[in-house]
Formats: sequence, C-alpha cells, structure tokens
Amino acid sequence: MQREGKTQENLIRLFYLLTLIISTMFFSESLWAAPVSEATEACLLCHASVTPGIVADWQDSRHAQITPGEAVTREIRARRISFTAIPEEQADFSVGCAECHTLNPQTHTDNFDHNDYQVHTVVTPPDCAVCHPVESEQYGENLMAYAYVNLHENELYQTMITAVNGLQRFINNVIILETPDNIVNGQSCFFCHGTEVTVTGQERRNTELGEMDFPILSGWPNTGVGRLNPDESRGSCSSCHPRHRFSIEVARKPYTCSECHKGPDVPAAKVYEVSKHGNIFNSFSEKWDFNNVPWVVGNDFTAPTCAVCHVSLVVNAEGAVVSERSHKMNDRLALRLFGLIYAHPHPVSANTTLITNQDGLPLPTELTGESVMEYLIDTTEQEKRTAAMKKICLACHGSQWVAGHFEGLNRTIEETNTMTLTATRIVVSAWRENLAMGRPQGDNIFDEAIEKMWVEQWLFYANSTRFAAAMVGADYGVFANGRWYLSKNIQMMNDWLKLRRSLKK
Repeated sequence: MQREGKTQENLIRLFYLLTLIISTMFFSESLWAAPVSEATEACLLCHASVTPGIVADWQDSRHAQITPGEAVTREIRARRISFTAIPEEQADFSVGCAECHTLNPQTHTDNFDHNDYQVHTVVTPPDCAVCHPVESEQYGENLMAYAYVNLHENELYQTMITAVNGLQRFINNVIILETPDNIVNGQSCFFCHGTEVTVTGQERRNTELGEMDFPILSGWPNTGVGRLNPDESRGSCSSCHPRHRFSIEVARKPYTCSECHKGPDVPAAKVYEVSKHGNIFNSFSEKWDFNNVPWVVGNDFTAPTCAVCHVSLVVNAEGAVVSERSHKMNDRLALRLFGLIYAHPHPVSANTTLITNQDGLPLPTELTGESVMEYLIDTTEQEKRTAAMKKICLACHGSQWVAGHFEGLNRTIEETNTMTLTATRIVVSAWRENLAMGRPQGDNIFDEAIEKMWVEQWLFYANSTRFAAAMVGADYGVFANGRWYLSKNIQMMNDWLKLRRSLKK
C-alpha cells in the first residue's frame, strides 16, 4: 500500500510537470522576458501553477525584465543597482526565484531541501546586497533596521507593550494584567517593528505535487522594518518593496509608508492627506512618472511624497542633484519628532539600546526634557541634515517660504516639549505623593489612568502637532489629536491629581 501511494504521488507530480512544460513551450515569451537560469526555470515550471500570483508579480518586475549584466551598462545615475562586481554566473540571467531564495545557504538556518535545491523562505538584506550592497549597508545603519532590537531590548518599552497588549481580567475587584505572548505582540507593535523569525522544527505537508518537507518558522509571516532574520541579519527590504515585484513605484508612493505611519503616534499619512502636498498628489499623481531614475522634480512629479523627502535620488531638469539616494532614512533629519517623550536630536547610533540618561532610564532625554547629548548628533551634524532637507524644499519653494516653514516647525517643537514637560510634572507629583504607583515605587509607569493620559500627551498629541507642522498639514495639529488635546489633557491630569489629593485627605 505504501508503494502504491508513492507511485500515485509521483504520477501526480509528473502530470503537473508535463502540463507546465507544454505550457512553457507555447507561452515562454509571456513567462519571462530576459534569460532565466536553469534553477529558476525549475522553480517557475511548478510555481506557475502552484502559486500563480507570485509568478505573475515576478513576471511584471524589473528583475524579470533585465539581467544584472545589462543593468550595469546603464548611465550611472540611472542605475538601480550598486554592485561593483557581480558573480559571473549571475550576470547573464534575470534575477529570479533561485537567485534570491538559494543565496548564502551557509548562513540561512531556514534552509531546506526542495526538489534537489537548497532553498530558504526568508529573503534578507544580505541576499539583496549581491546587487544592492550600498542600499543594504545604508539600511543597516538606519533606525528602522534596529526597530525590533530597540523595542524588544528596552525594558521601559517592554512595560509599555505589556500595558498596551496585555490581557486584562477583573478578578476580586482588582484588574489583573497578563503579559502578552509573541503572537499577540506580532499582531501589534512588532507587526511594523518586526518579529524574530526562527526555525523551530520541520513538518511534512501534502502539496499539489505530493508530500514535501518544510521548516516551521516562528514569528512568520512578517515584513517589519527591523525583523530579525534566520541568517541573523536585520530588516526586510519587502517592507517598502513588496514581494515579488519589488517595485520602486510602490516604494515611492505614500500608501506604502502609511501602512505603519498612520496612527496617532505617527500620523504622517493622516497629515499628508490634508496637506497641500497630499492634495496635489491626489489630484495629479496619475500623470506622474514613479519609475524614472533619477527622479526629476518638476517633470516626473510636482509635489513631494515620503520618498522624495527621505529616500530618493532627485535631480532638477538640468540633471543637477537635489538629493542623493539614501536608505538611511534620517540622513536629512536633524530632529527625532515621534515615539519618545520629547523631540530631540537624532541618535548617533541606530542601536538606541546603548542610551542611558542620568536617572538610569534607557531614554535619549531626561524626564525634565534635557537631551542626553552624549548619544545624539551634535549641532554641526544637525545643521548639515537640515540643509539637505531645505535643498529639497528649495526645488519648489523660495528661500523665504522655506525659512518661514522651518521657523514655525522649530517653534512648534519648543511648544510641544513644554506642554509635555507640564504633563510630566503632574504625573511625577502623583508618584511622589503615592497617589499613583510609578517609578518611585518600582511599578509600571504606563498602566494607571493618569499615566495613560501622560502617554497620550507626548505619544499622540505632541506627535500629531509636530507632524502637522513638519508636513504642511497644520490644521490636523489643532483639533485632530493636536493642540486642543494637548491643553485639554493637562486639565484632565490636573483634575485627576486634585481629586486624588482630596480623597487622600
């Protein structure tokens, strides 16, 4: 019986392969435009039927249309690759399944035998670095690449994650807060920050081509920006360039960034929607060219998207460089506006777990608002980054407009930091007077009512106000999670404090 089952399985597999070979003979031109390697062809023969959506995406990708050998012959500013030397065996074939999923087998713990090929599921930045070494290196120095590490390895942030994601039960008139598991966190904070993807075993699955063995991956699926990969690398290129088309057009449109930058803690997408730039994008972007490299301001687009300001190689009509391509997203940012208690200069190292303030807290500022400059970029670097951003603005605006914009942004940062300091003084008073259980008591500082109001002050309202000022969407920063709530929240915190004091008396 076992032999009969095996024979039947082989016949099914043979039938699929014959069907696909015949279809390939008739439709090979539509399947791939550039020559494919023998290994990739073997992948396509099966997956054109098994996962047709993946193959269709790849067919429409630039990877399928051009070989690395052809790509390197393009004018240097028009290239989308950055290698100086490509392995000879890869130069004359398109970048297909095997070129990504069989690379670096010695480092991939998710490697497994698949139809006589050593394949890994998770494609990582070191794999992409074969053709994109500069971009991979830049991304590795980016705060995004450390998004998982900086969140997971920071004890203070962990207490906040528990306060947000933990399951609460009301037992004997007391709220019991349970620590969330990795699955819950993976569907929340770590969905965007990235999970740790590890191999926990192997399993046999019954596929259309018979039984096959696959690795069991914990923390998968995930395309978080700081994902820890099975080859011990950090990050996911498909966060912005979705599999398997890896489109530069997708990465340049604001919809991609809005996947993680939409909530009140990072309301970039919401602010962009109501800004003049967003208005122009929504009105005219169908006429823009999102694929041209380099990207020509005034010709390919007429208003910035997220990529214009933070990533893309932008030139003017004469070909002069407005901004160089960079996958280190804060190269043009002097100040870090969101995610932490006060706005402050960007950290020198993307690994923010190295930072400790005078109180021993893993924060780049003191609770009283002063920046811990030992770990942050100095004034010279701040001015350099601000000048790089202003140069992009000046491609469309006059110098007086740009100067006025940054003057307004800096004033808003001062105001929101001051309003946050006021809220901080209120919550610290509650801790000192034992009206709330917080730092002095060695307790979670994010789980009581006044503490949650304090978090909303800087994480929601101050952030929204600053983003609105930074992205020319000021109206969003007034009544929509902005200045109104900054002032209202202080009154509510102060009323809470007064009430607790009166009850204590």
